[in-house]
Amino acid sequence: MNKRRTGDDLESWELAAFGRSLTRASDNTVKAYLTDVSLFAEWVSRQSIAGPTDVRKETVRQYVAFLATTRAAKRSIARKMAALRRYFGWLVRTERGTGDPTAGVKTPSDQGRLPKVLTNEQLSTLLRPREDAPPWKEARDIAVIEMLYGSGLRVSELCAMARSDVDLRDGVTWLRIRHGKGGKARDVPLSPSTADLLARYGSDHRPPPWHADPPLRQEDSERALFVTFRGRRITPRDVQNLVSRTCALLPAQVRRRATPHALR
Repeated sequence: MNKRRTGDDLESWELAAFGRSLTRASDNTVKAYLTDVSLFAEWVSRQSIAGPTDVRKETVRQYVAFLATTRAAKRSIARKMAALRRYFGWLVRTERGTGDPTAGVKTPSDQGRLPKVLTNEQLSTLLRPREDAPPWKEARDIAVIEMLYGSGLRVSELCAMARSDVDLRDGVTWLRIRHGKGGKARDVPLSPSTADLLARYGSDHRPPPWHADPPLRQEDSERALFVTFRGRRITPRDVQNLVSRTCALLPAQVRRRATPHALR
């Protein structure tokens, strides 16, 4: 069972030295920055990232997207990003690091493509239940959209997910990504709303067994987290079609941007 990181675990982040560098900041600002960086360090540790020099721009983008799904205020997310930019800038200036992974990462207040390509109203439209779909399909489609948007998963990672990769630990639902970029495994925490949608999809909302594929494919069908009408594992093409159908409810100018990749 994973435990909360201790001070010793955070040693590689050199937070005390970073705090001492904030000579012109108020005590409250220093405390807030150290807290924000510590929370980020704890979050990335679940993704097999050992220290700050291993953090990449994609990691920061996923973190900001995760914060957005927790319904954190834009001002709060912007403040956390300010703390991370200050921290990684300090690493570069003091030659403790060679690059700043926060460079170019947009926050909600920046009105950039990431982490939110959609407004809250547009996202609510995508996540709205549809009366014309069977319960299992409605639950699957909403869970897929929420996971792409809220967890920053690649489409290939989402398609490869197994039911056993969903794990509840310490009151938090985690996804175990076994075959990420570069073959690296990592753990991704889910926001409460995403975890609820995934639980709703669960075993009670899988396709009826009489639609399943022939027996040769049944073993993988039982393992797969997301499956099709016929019980086979969902494919990237299936996800593309799913997103296209769901985004048909949005204005044309938004539909052109709401691809599976853009939802990340």
